[in-house]
Amino acid sequence: MKTCVLIPVYDHEHAIGDVVRAVLAQNLHCILVDDGSSAGCARVLDTLAQTAPGAVTLVRHAHNQGKGGAVISGFRRAAQDGFSHVLQIDADGQHNVADIPLFLALAQRHPDALIVGSPIYDESVPKVRLYARYLTHVWVWINTLSFAIQDSMCGFRVYPVAPAMALINRRQLGLRMNFDTDILVRLHWDGVQVINQPTRVRYPTDGVSHFRGVLDNVLISRMHATLFLGMLVRLPLLLARKWRTR
Repeated sequence: MKTCVLIPVYDHEHAIGDVVRAVLAQNLHCILVDDGSSAGCARVLDTLAQTAPGAVTLVRHAHNQGKGGAVISGFRRAAQDGFSHVLQIDADGQHNVADIPLFLALAQRHPDALIVGSPIYDESVPKVRLYARYLTHVWVWINTLSFAIQDSMCGFRVYPVAPAMALINRRQLGLRMNFDTDILVRLHWDGVQVINQPTRVRYPTDGVSHFRGVLDNVLISRMHATLFLGMLVRLPLLLARKWRTR
């Protein structure tokens, strides 16, 4: 098992340094994807890559492609560099980097599974966003015909690279905030086991959020509708799988 940490970055220059240093302290290789950040953030990322040239790989987008686009570019680089697993974590400091060993230990015991963060929130979470997440949870439970996925929107997770790349190469996935849910549901359809790992989440240390209320909600709604149609097509297969696991 050869694992790297993948961090998509878009203008989180105030938080990304602490996140990267905490990752490197655990002797893990880090792939940073600069998703068309401002000049100030780009300079911070350049410095991080230059300071640890053997431990940090910097992938750069000339223009912003969205979180999904950044993660997909990171996956392609990880696969190219021979990594078997990718641990994805956000750049804004909301995820508890100290929990990385828990995620990796689970991945070591279940190398073919997807290890997904199940958030434990503190008082910093915006209540509107917390309640809105439950709408996505319900749709995910419907579209997978299971409760296997506790939270499909948490960006703290470990992927086995092979099934993720197989999906990326055959299917156009959501490129923005719809990515995390889209890939997770489709990997579940592909038969990849999902293991949920509780982890504490806080909102964010640098006060920057790139969730665009209207556009991202439209994209997420469209994704749920597309996944629902996909679930109907796969309904016999999903029901047969549920019957076999009873």
